Amino acid sequence: MLKHFTASEKEKIDSIAIGTFDGLHLGHQQLIKRLTPDGALFVIDRVKANLTPGQKRSDYTTFPCFYYKINQIKSFDCTTFVSFLKTEFPNLKNIIIGYDFKFGVQRSCDIMDLQNLFKGTITIVDEFFLDGVSVHSSKIRDLIRNGEIKRANHLIGRRYCISGTHIQGQGLGKKELVPTINLEIKRYILPKHGVYATISKIGKSLFPSVTFIGIRESSDGKFSCETHIIESEIEATESMEVCFVDFVRENKRFDSFEALKTQILKDIDRAKMLIEKSGIHG
Repeated sequence: MLKHFTASEKEKIDSIAIGTFDGLHLGHQQLIKRLTPDGALFVIDRVKANLTPGQKRSDYTTFPCFYYKINQIKSFDCTTFVSFLKTEFPNLKNIIIGYDFKFGVQRSCDIMDLQNLFKGTITIVDEFFLDGVSVHSSKIRDLIRNGEIKRANHLIGRRYCISGTHIQGQGLGKKELVPTINLEIKRYILPKHGVYATISKIGKSLFPSVTFIGIRESSDGKFSCETHIIESEIEATESMEVCFVDFVRENKRFDSFEALKTQILKDIDRAKMLIEKSGIHG
């Protein structure tokens, strides 16, 4: 649930980091680590955020997050935007931004404009590289779309997780294959179709799991995202979180349910090995 902050709570804020912060990845952390103890995130909330959609960003930082819809601020000119910041945070003394920060209507204002208009400190954070790769949300999205989960996790600094709600499946898994929890996923970017070693979070408990994403080529030909909890008799709950450890195999069609089940059991063994190697807490 989105926290609503009082005026007195906003008055305590003396530093803000500004950005979209989709993913709260290691690049974003370079801004966040420069916040003071009474700092906060000024989150420009774009609809296209799909690594940490909506208020999900708040799960990955101890600092308060203030969310502002892009339509709320995109028409501001340079002076209006800075005045808005000072009105929102009366005690603001430091603004932390990335090296490529732009603001104002049609992104017409730059860092120099901000320095001229804001009389406090402007902290500019350089581009962040990890193993020679510039860390950006767009790069992470590309890796996830390509199924390169380990590389994406490396840039995020933790496992990539999606949240879903339980929906009714075919009922085929429990009868013919292995029991699965079918999930409806909204607003998150999904990895390419295939089978993945995953960690499932149900309530406060973590469980090794294997997750299929894609078209059910061997049954009804429909898309599904379904997770098998390994070696646990877990009933489906209304919602759960699935965190990706590694890619197991491509999606493919099998000539019989017997052949499919044989492959699924192999997938489970492979997923168990990958999770044990990685550690359930990662």
